[in-house]
Formats: sequence, C-alpha cells, structure tokens
Amino acid sequence: MRKIRDTDYLYISARVRVLENRLLTAERMERMIDARDAAEAAKVLTECGYPELASATPSALEDLLARAQADVFADLGEAVNNPALLDVFRCKYDYHNAKVLVKAGALGTEQDRLLLGGGRYDPAELAEDWRREDLSACSDIFQKGVARAREVLGSTGDPQQADFALDRAYFEELTALAEQSGSVVLEGYAKIAVDAANLRAAVRAARLDKGPQFLRQVLVPGGSVDPEAIADAPGGQLDRLFQDTALARAAQAGAALAHPGGGPLTDFERECDDAVMAYLARARKVPFGVEPVIGYLYAREAEATAIRIILAGRMAGLDGATIRQRLRRGYC
Repeated sequence: MRKIRDTDYLYISARVRVLENRLLTAERMERMIDARDAAEAAKVLTECGYPELASATPSALEDLLARAQADVFADLGEAVNNPALLDVFRCKYDYHNAKVLVKAGALGTEQDRLLLGGGRYDPAELAEDWRREDLSACSDIFQKGVARAREVLGSTGDPQQADFALDRAYFEELTALAEQSGSVVLEGYAKIAVDAANLRAAVRAARLDKGPQFLRQVLVPGGSVDPEAIADAPGGQLDRLFQDTALARAAQAGAALAHPGGGPLTDFERECDDAVMAYLARARKVPFGVEPVIGYLYAREAEATAIRIILAGRMAGLDGATIRQRLRRGYC
C-alpha cells in the first residue's frame, strides 16, 4: 500500500463531517433513557438515519444494527480507495461469525441466525463455504485461525480454547491490516486494541485465580506491553505495566479488582473502551485526511454499543442510573 496522502481524502473528509451530525449524541442518549419504553426510545434513532425498529426485541435490534453497519461499510467503500482501512474495522465481524460456525459445527447444528453482517465475507456465503469446507475465498490468517480452532475444539472439547485460537488470529490479522493500510493512526489503534484485550484477560484470569500458564494461552502479541511481562505480573501490579500507556487509568481500575471476589467490572470495562475512544477521537481535530474517516468508523461502532446498552437495558427494565453507569465515552 502506497503512503497515504491527506489530499486523497479531501472529499470523503468533508462528507464524514456531515455524517457526524447524525451520530447519537449525549442529548439523544438521554432522551432514549428517559423515554416511556423501549419502543419509544428506539424512535430517537430515526434522527440518526436508522429505520424504525421492527419490534422491541433483542433479535430485531441486532438485525437493525447489523444492517446499519453493513450499509456504512458499503457506503464508505465506494469513496475510500483503501480496502485495508475498512477491513481493520470489518474483520471482527468475520471472526465473530467464525466462532459461531466452529461451535455449531462441533454440535452438529446450524446457528446461522447468530451470524452478523458488516464483515468482509457475506455471512450466508461464508456459512456455505464452511459447510463445503472451502474457505479459499478468505484470507490466509482467517483460514489458519479457523483450522486451528476446529482442531483445538476437536481435541479438547472446550469452546473457550477454540475462542482463544480465533482471538489470536483476529488480533494477528488486525495488526497486519493496520500495517497494510499505511495509516500510523490505525497501527496505533491496533496496539491499543491488543493492550486492552490483554489487560482484560489478565484481570479476569487473576479473579479466577488462573496462573501464568493459562495466561500464556490467552495473551496475544502486538501491543505495547510484553505479554510475558503481563503473564508473570501479579494482578495487583498490572497498573505498573500499563502506567505509560493509554490504558493507565483502566489498569489502575483493573488492578484494584484483580483478585478472587473482586467487585463488579463495569467501571473497568468502561475505562478500557474509553481509552480506545479517546485515542481515536483525536481524529476530530484533523481537518481532512484519513483520520476523520477512521474516527467516524470507530464512532459508528461505539454508537452501536451505546444503542445496545440503552435499548437492551430498557427491554430488561433497568433503571436510568444503571444504564448510564454502563455507557461508554461518546465520540461527540
């Protein structure tokens, strides 16, 4: 991939600035939280360009969000002449679908309803290729990750081990795609994403009293903190390892909870997500170039997360204070 030039993105940068006006703002989120019920809350989303929610159910919500995300990638794909840039954000959906297919295959069932759109590979076509045992249309890293997951699940019968194999492949491909994109910003995003995944894994392992051997199966390379150092560090000292990274505050929160019987992880999880958002939100300060596009793509992901938290909470009858506590930092 040739070096990215800011002038290549003059048109799409201007367009993204217009699209940002339709993002779910803090004011709109408050209106959703305070709405009479979930159906009324969902109507606020029409102001953001979403179609009306078919019904106030989890399946209808996921269908709405999947179609909206697929539309974003299709729309921007026509204007962004850099497939790797979009694929950095698309590939996570492919690996979600791989997890669904691997586990369904082991159980001898079909779970196609759980497949998500928005990835590089059409869900229906991927499922068909999977059943024909021909994933040649997919990337080498994806193929190897799926093969490894099937092998691990077949030998251990442990779905979690299969997930570990696919997570490792996902972060390997995320890092490779960020490098292929030619964007320094995306390379930094990949590093933070790996660091956040490793920090989360270390905190959870410490709470389950899992040792270094377990962590070495879970941790992935590519971040700014050495996985070996994370595996060898006591949970309460994780903040020292991450003190010079964007996840310093998250690590402080996690270290305080990294022991059996630790409290709820809600604030820690939010701090991890907020650190990634803070990094990518800097793109709003760049007038034109690849940065606004990258920021907008992540903003749409964060928006989908916020919508899930609010509407799922409303459907479950949660009070406004609980929903607000679970919300992440917004892009707007």
